[in-house]
Amino acid sequence: MKQPNILLIVADGMQAGVVDPNHPCVTPNLEALADRGVRFHNAHTTCPTCSPARASLMTGLLPHNHGVLEVEHGRDDDQSVLRTEHPHFAQQLSEAGYRTGYFGKWHIERTNDVEVFGWQESVVKGAEHVKGLGMGDRGPSSVVVDDALKGEVEGPRGYKTVLHWGVTDTPLLERYPGLSVLDAEKFLSSSLEGTSPWCCCVSFSEPNEALIVGRETWDRYEDVEIPLPENFADDLSDRPNMYQRERLIGQHLSEEHWKNARKCYFGRITEIDSLLTRLLAPIEQAGQLENTIVIFLADHGRYIGGHGYDAHNFGAFEEIYNIPLIITGPEIAQGEVCTAQVGIGDIGVTLCNLGQAKPIEVADSKSFQSLLCQPSNVPPEFETGYAEYHGTRFPLMQRILWQGDWKFIFNGFDFDELYNLKDDPYETKNLARDPDQQPRIESMMTEIWKRIRDTGDRTIHETHYFSMRFAAVGPEVANEE
Repeated sequence: MKQPNILLIVADGMQAGVVDPNHPCVTPNLEALADRGVRFHNAHTTCPTCSPARASLMTGLLPHNHGVLEVEHGRDDDQSVLRTEHPHFAQQLSEAGYRTGYFGKWHIERTNDVEVFGWQESVVKGAEHVKGLGMGDRGPSSVVVDDALKGEVEGPRGYKTVLHWGVTDTPLLERYPGLSVLDAEKFLSSSLEGTSPWCCCVSFSEPNEALIVGRETWDRYEDVEIPLPENFADDLSDRPNMYQRERLIGQHLSEEHWKNARKCYFGRITEIDSLLTRLLAPIEQAGQLENTIVIFLADHGRYIGGHGYDAHNFGAFEEIYNIPLIITGPEIAQGEVCTAQVGIGDIGVTLCNLGQAKPIEVADSKSFQSLLCQPSNVPPEFETGYAEYHGTRFPLMQRILWQGDWKFIFNGFDFDELYNLKDDPYETKNLARDPDQQPRIESMMTEIWKRIRDTGDRTIHETHYFSMRFAAVGPEVANEE
């Protein structure tokens, strides 16, 4: 088989559930894409924060290995620095003869010099855009928000008022994400005329950031019932105290405010969905769609009212760890749902295989190419998922393990968490204190220690000191037969 073209579309802060059947979010093009390919129901990010997650996508590494533990712009120049000794998948594809282009949000490391990492052509958002995310959706021209249709978050004293949601008359193609798509169209147009295989990444800041949506899209949801999440009123009484403290941030917001925010959030996803046709149409018109792998995913999710939270960089709940992942292309099954535990770091590794490029061989991730042909045949290595969290501005340590219906969170700042996602899909009952579950907790903690050992997570692995001996079992269990 000749090398396929690759179109990689990366959303920011998009819950996986919005692409489930019967969800109120309007996504006809994503539904059509899923009908032509495989949807991974249990895909997850390595970290629910932009920079670490996107660095894992590019390198196949967990954050402790690629070095970007938090958003890079929130730290000093010698912190959260991307390590460059490991290859990125775009570098491997370039060496294999691909023409590569990257358009939109980078936010992985500080230089924005994406050519160094294998992207031959690019238009990326600069640091000023990243630093101003709380101000709304900013393009080259100012985006004006309707004063009668916006919601702000105020207080406590000393915090700036930030825009949470709002409606604008600025056309989509004059805002992000439209601008990123227009840049990508130029790359696609010239690439489709050539003979080399190509890889185009279109990376959005949406639906994350301040939830600014066009009036036309807002009106489209006028008659759509958008309920609050099932776990909106979760009192978190059996969860870590930090979780309860986080919930206080949004407690003064009205239910109407939350519903409008959710309406804008789903509307931003609908706007991304509408832009898919602009990316796919020229490929189809050139007769190359049958030899093009199309991948749609998000770097992480967003709460948007789940557990009473918003944003994405706190807690270990599925709203922010479970990500949408849809893949179509030559020799890929059609209209199937795969239950494998696929991580965002596995995607770049898989793309190297699909593009017949030099592989990325690391302990942190693995190719799932076989699942694309036989999505119902899930091998044992994809029955368990793993992720980590290092905090965002306020350092916190978590390691997360998915195993069948169970999810265990090892917390380095409070008591642990255990959820049965089949019986409790909204994660409202923490079973970590249940004596009957202690054997399961010890078993899952043992698996976490194995991941820590095998991926060289030294900081956590070397924790025999007196004040750190609070795990259910210690790191040496990883070496027991």
